[in-house]
Amino acid sequence: MRTYPRSQEILERNRRSIPGGMFSLNREADPQVVFVKAEGALLWDAEGRSYIDYHGAFAPFVLGHNHPAVNAAVERVLHDGSSLFGVNTTTLEGELAELICESVPFADLAAVLNTGSEATGQAIRAARAFTKRDHVIVMQGGYNGWHNDVAYNVMTPLTLVGSRVSPGEYPAIPLSAGIPEAHRALVHVVNFNDLESVEYVCRRYPIAAVITEPVLQNIGVVKPCPGYLEGLRRLADEDGFVLIFDEVKTGFRHGLGGYAGLCGVRPDLAVYGKAIANGYPIAAVAGRRELMDLFSHPDARRRVLLAGTYNGHPVSVAAAIATLKTLQAGGGEVYRTLERLGARLEAGFAEIRGASGAPLTLVRQGSAFCVYFMDRAPADWHDIAAHHDFDADLRMRRSLIECGVFVFPTATKQCSLSAAHTEEMVDNTLRSLGQALAEAVPVPDSVAGD
Repeated sequence: MRTYPRSQEILERNRRSIPGGMFSLNREADPQVVFVKAEGALLWDAEGRSYIDYHGAFAPFVLGHNHPAVNAAVERVLHDGSSLFGVNTTTLEGELAELICESVPFADLAAVLNTGSEATGQAIRAARAFTKRDHVIVMQGGYNGWHNDVAYNVMTPLTLVGSRVSPGEYPAIPLSAGIPEAHRALVHVVNFNDLESVEYVCRRYPIAAVITEPVLQNIGVVKPCPGYLEGLRRLADEDGFVLIFDEVKTGFRHGLGGYAGLCGVRPDLAVYGKAIANGYPIAAVAGRRELMDLFSHPDARRRVLLAGTYNGHPVSVAAAIATLKTLQAGGGEVYRTLERLGARLEAGFAEIRGASGAPLTLVRQGSAFCVYFMDRAPADWHDIAAHHDFDADLRMRRSLIECGVFVFPTATKQCSLSAAHTEEMVDNTLRSLGQALAEAVPVPDSVAGD
């Protein structure tokens, strides 16, 4: 059993000056390992041990940690006299916005912020200004940020959210203390892949926006059923609400046009983060001109405030430009590499699953994947909460960490490949995964005796 005395020492010291010992408590995990170095697809902990990394800091590292082209771009702006001028604009801002609009077919304009939560907040505010409505629909099992309009119902126990209903909505259960009841009254929670419930809520409230991850990637990888996203587009056109795709996790990881580019459904607005700058802090909102123009509307009564001292910081903008150019190179060679690695992992998993005799399903979208202890891919959070074996999932994850394969040790958390992973790393991971699954779900006697 691995121990982490140096990691524990660092955490205990940090707890004396930081609430909980870390600046984002979503990072809290058991085992309490502290990492001190990363390169490519590898992490090193405070004890000096290395791990193949499939967590990737919640998935921004599509190219791998400390990618040389991205780091070189950052070094250039640190040494060429660039700074955070805070007046008008810069050539870097224009270059990045052009790259985003080139990559995203439906985007007429783009604006850059610092975090995904800021971007979803701006998108919802623009939707409310555009529609002159206040109510918002969010998805059970989706995560769209920490602010009051969306911080509800991710991995909600069924004892709180109730059994599956359709058509209908679920109680909006805040993820945080301090959210006023007045905000909660404007938020309506429905199940992903449930068009009838969206229609049900739209008949009862003036809906300004439906915001959804096009693939739910905060409860693993839950894909849209055929026709679901197309149905949301149809309902948006009929009812007049703004369709917002939260592509903070899917955007630029699954393709230059995000998941919208893959599925062919055009949202009105989309938000991006994480992979857009390969780990540097940045986010973007992009979309239709008539919505984006609200940020610069000449009538102050209609203008949507877009402000932030650090919006367009040259370090993050340079990193994003270098990342997008790398993703564009060779006609998207990075994406072909990621798909090849993902397919290799999926094929290897199929062999392991057959040997285990346990109900196991690997769901993969490009470089993102999750193992479910179920006999099928889940369609929504209720499916997972009712049928997934959470204890076995945790045992698998902790066993992988013991083997030097780092996945976030919380059940149903997405795993991610990067372009820095190699076929040898994938093969080593599959060997460790076979051992971890054997420990998590012992082979039934009927299978072992065959």
